Amino acid sequence: MKWPWRAKTKAGAKSEAAAGAPVGTQAETTAGNEFDAQASEERVQGRLDAAAEAAAAAEREATDRVARRWGRDAAEWRGWLARSPVGVDLLHWWFDEADLLALVGEDRYVDRLGELLSQAAPRDIAAMGLGCTRREDRACRFAEICSQDPDVPPGGRIESYRHGGIPGACSSFLDCWSRHEIDVTFTAGDTHRSVLLFRDHPFEARLWVDGVRVGEGEGLDKGGFWEDERFFTIRIEGPQDHPHQGMGDIGNQLYNIVSLLIHDAERGTTRILVPQDTENWTDPVLDVRDGTGRVYPTREAAAAGGTPDRTFPLDGPELD
Repeated sequence: MKWPWRAKTKAGAKSEAAAGAPVGTQAETTAGNEFDAQASEERVQGRLDAAAEAAAAAEREATDRVARRWGRDAAEWRGWLARSPVGVDLLHWWFDEADLLALVGEDRYVDRLGELLSQAAPRDIAAMGLGCTRREDRACRFAEICSQDPDVPPGGRIESYRHGGIPGACSSFLDCWSRHEIDVTFTAGDTHRSVLLFRDHPFEARLWVDGVRVGEGEGLDKGGFWEDERFFTIRIEGPQDHPHQGMGDIGNQLYNIVSLLIHDAERGTTRILVPQDTENWTDPVLDVRDGTGRVYPTREAAAAGGTPDRTFPLDGPELD
């Protein structure tokens, strides 16, 4: 039996309301929903745009802060330096020289600079702002390229003579304007490296090969050479009693007759060859051929071929 006074359930009320609702009400509700969806999309896009603007502003501020602190060149290497703790340490040591000198003194500052340069990757040194293989007189202008990882084929290795712009940066770096007169050169595959801090005088110069001090106590020339990707050679102060000893040519850092230091990077051994009275070594050169080291008195003599002044087996014992 149906009781006329029995209250309707909520479901029944909703059903009757829907059945008796005007035709246009559902359309208006749909339109309202569409309007709400569009507004929601606009709000989301607005938040995304605001976040992008904030990120861009933060990036600009970070770049400006780095540029103010370490120079515009370093700012362009931020992406690489974020991956290189040694690069960051080197940058700090290089740019904070005045404060660090007061803290640790001259000798320790120079030694630590050489140690860091001996650990650093080519990209770390480029980020310092030194001159490079492409242009010795200015900092790298291709950071967006040189800061990338080098493209090395399977089984291959990075070239020994590289100049930018090239991924992985150049293979040699030269400091033309600071008192340290830094000269860093890498061999093929960055397997070995020489680090020379000339410091305005042969007897103030300090040399590291693969992180090891070489030629301590010797008067070093301003720059050396890698031979056969294994032997680092540099002219050093020659015998004062040599019959042809005297002032060197204008621009030379040493006297006329010089000795030759040869460091074998594979064996970690050093030879110092001193010219005899009959050997006129003004620019001695090591030529590596057929397992034998040949020493010529000058580059011209080496290019001409001829008989060398000295020969020795490359894997033989050290020579006095």
